[in-house]
Amino acid sequence: MRILIVEDEQPLAEAVARGLRREGMAVDVAFDGESGHEKMSVTRYDVVVLDRDLPRMSGDELCREIVRSGVITRVLMLTASAGVQDRVDGLSLGADDYLAKPFAFAELVARVRALARRATPATPPVLVAADVELDPARRTVTRSGQLIDLTRKEFGVLEVLMSVGGAVVSSEELLERVWDENADPFTTTVRVTVMTLRKKLGEPGIIETVVGAGYRVPTADKGTDTTSDDAASVSGA
Repeated sequence: MRILIVEDEQPLAEAVARGLRREGMAVDVAFDGESGHEKMSVTRYDVVVLDRDLPRMSGDELCREIVRSGVITRVLMLTASAGVQDRVDGLSLGADDYLAKPFAFAELVARVRALARRATPATPPVLVAADVELDPARRTVTRSGQLIDLTRKEFGVLEVLMSVGGAVVSSEELLERVWDENADPFTTTVRVTVMTLRKKLGEPGIIETVVGAGYRVPTADKGTDTTSDDAASVSGA
């Protein structure tokens, strides 16, 4: 999932970003409302963690802009204003949730995950393809009951591919959904990650390369015709 943190307290913003990245999320950070608005104009985020008291554009104004734009992005207000009326005001602006500072990081993670589920089409609690099972909540992947040790990026790529019901996902979309704004769009990062993921998952392969388009994990009724990354790269994928 892709998260944007808009928070002018830089140490707090960076600490939250580090923690969410450890949870397997792709996280971008803006330190003022205008920068947050600019990032949202070029990237689709599942959740925006938004402080109300921001320079250049207030959190309230940015929240209004998000709601007005009609994007399917959930807003978590994160602010020192903890009174009941403050919470009511924040939610009245269109925010989906409200968390007062100081807060427990575990609660923040739980709320972000809950909001992210509301920002995407409903998916089963456990994703299944052939004999591979992925549990997003427990962050585990098994094949034929055997636990497979994946990196955060490998897990993220597999989760995206298994959650779209057999649809093709481009390398660019995988880069956007699993990495953050610091990722170089011209690298072979996605292709290399898919190659190592395939090796860890073993045979028969479940990740199919669609030459010139991207990758997919076919649903059970479509079968699997996996093309290797090496062959795809020769063909120009």
